[in-house]
Amino acid sequence: MILTVTPNPSLDRTYEIPALERGAVLRAAADRVDPGGKGVNVSRAVAAAGHRTVAVLPLGGPEGALLARLLGGLGIEAAGVPVQGSTRVNISVAEPDGTLTKINAAGPELTAAEAEALLEAVRTQSADADWIACCGSLPRGLAPEWYAELVARAHRAGARIALDTSGPSLTAALRERPDVVKPNAEELAQAVGRPLATVGDAVKAAEELRALGARAVLASLGADGQLLVDETGSYFGVAQVAAVRSNVGAGDASLAGFLAAGGLGPAALASAVAHGAAAVQLPGSVMPTPADLDPSAVTTTADVPLDRALTEPA
Repeated sequence: MILTVTPNPSLDRTYEIPALERGAVLRAAADRVDPGGKGVNVSRAVAAAGHRTVAVLPLGGPEGALLARLLGGLGIEAAGVPVQGSTRVNISVAEPDGTLTKINAAGPELTAAEAEALLEAVRTQSADADWIACCGSLPRGLAPEWYAELVARAHRAGARIALDTSGPSLTAALRERPDVVKPNAEELAQAVGRPLATVGDAVKAAEELRALGARAVLASLGADGQLLVDETGSYFGVAQVAAVRSNVGAGDASLAGFLAAGGLGPAALASAVAHGAAAVQLPGSVMPTPADLDPSAVTTTADVPLDRALTEPA
């Protein structure tokens, strides 16, 4: 079982329009609403793979009630913590050429009591969890050290923690030695304070995060592949992708694949790469099922191509 923690979840509403024209009244050709947030996406990918998952998250207002119903419809157990504010609604506007314009709401401000209740919910739900995945930005009211406190408490209870966040929240949590951190190339560059031009630069940055406390670093390098640096060495994985339809949630699918495969070593990296590659070939934030995966398209190696230039350097 994989437990996910999403401190700032959302309802993600997408409108499909012929073209985005400022100041005009636009009519949507289609629209849909999906449960959102990085941890929620991890749970969606885990559930799509047929594994049990529990999502711990704050829920408020009718938006929170709808989010809980949507999760239940996907086979995800929602361990909701009631909050006074309403769960945020994010808006995406999709054009036929693939251009996506997003408006992300700030979300509710949590009180000290609600922040503590969220930590307590993680404790009560984690007894039989193989992994706890803590993902996404923190809402207003939660200090950057909140993730650090969560990691510390989880470790005291004997749980393994994967952390996918960035900025001060990541920096603060490193001292508590999360078992895995999962930055993308931009977040990895931000964490070490310099641009990354090559895969070798990314390896050095990952090693620095390990020196600061991370036990393993799983870094998504976009189209260039994925990198795993842990106590046994450095590993690189890449997959052949026929066509990219959407990269929304691809990193979350990768983390789900990594944890579902044990969260350790090259085999887990191969699963992460396969899940990420499948996700980018699906529309919107649709998570891949086992039928979507193509393990034969994945190559992993301990011979990391250090000189390979990153196509989108941070």
